[in-house]
Amino acid sequence: MNKKLASLLAAGVFSLAAFHANAADKVTLQLKWVTQAQFAGYYVAKDKGFYEEESLDVDIKPGGPDIAPPQVIAGGGADVIVDWMPSALATREKGVPLVNIAQPFKKSGMMLTCLKESGVKTPEDFKGKTLGVWFFGNEYPFLSWMAQLKIPTDGGPNGVTVLKQGFNVDPLIQKQAACISTMTYNEYWQVIDAGIKAEDLVTFKYEDQGVATLEDGLYVLEDKLKDAAFKEKMVKFVRASMKGWKYAEENPDEAADIVLENDSTGAQTEKHQKRMMGEIAKLTAGSNGALDEADYKRTVQSLLSGGSDPVISKEPEGAWTHEITDAALK
Repeated sequence: MNKKLASLLAAGVFSLAAFHANAADKVTLQLKWVTQAQFAGYYVAKDKGFYEEESLDVDIKPGGPDIAPPQVIAGGGADVIVDWMPSALATREKGVPLVNIAQPFKKSGMMLTCLKESGVKTPEDFKGKTLGVWFFGNEYPFLSWMAQLKIPTDGGPNGVTVLKQGFNVDPLIQKQAACISTMTYNEYWQVIDAGIKAEDLVTFKYEDQGVATLEDGLYVLEDKLKDAAFKEKMVKFVRASMKGWKYAEENPDEAADIVLENDSTGAQTEKHQKRMMGEIAKLTAGSNGALDEADYKRTVQSLLSGGSDPVISKEPEGAWTHEITDAALK
């Protein structure tokens, strides 16, 4: 082989190696819901180049009413998903081995919002009332709470009638339900924007009732964690994502603007997203991304305490790991 050809081949091999070294690792993230400030940390991490700094190419897939993140990841449509822990643990028990690798949200934003005129002042007053409840995996915290209150969910004067609530606030506005499910950062404000005054509402935050369960954690499939390259990719992803979350907390208005830039539907408004980001920052505050074991245990106990119909039937094993956050937060 002549020297010129040899040097050309060597250069080719070198440039190929350099290409592989510089090629960004692809990560597909499936969100739990549509593009909004609830997921600002991920959009900020992408916009600010935090993923790029980790040599990651992250595809953020919005969710929606007919998208179940556990089904998406089980079908190979995502590497990592955002889900609530009740849904993730119930899914794990049904055979899809989801594992929590990070927990950006420290607090729950879930609450029941009731019309004062319905006569509901305390949880005892739920009896005999119609309550709006989200399904598709979001019903678990509610069912767990009712089980702890020993209030049946099949109607009657001593039980509650469950209205399958769409992802809107219509049942409260139209007075089809005494109370509806709302998030502190989203639907509550839709009620206010519909013209109902805050003083005409009674709210019950799951956090205040001692029945809060963990929301918006990051989950992967257990088998994938046996792959060292995948684990390294998740370490980088979690590190960059938490950088995005802390930036969003400190710069809420800018974070809301970044979310709006990524909303291809044009459905979101600046006012709503800025308000939402302010509320979301309260829920992510205090988390460095690592799951707090006490919060995990509280969630599990809440889900197990459902009397004859608990959300999960036994204590989960292997449902979370600190391995990724330990490496990411070094």
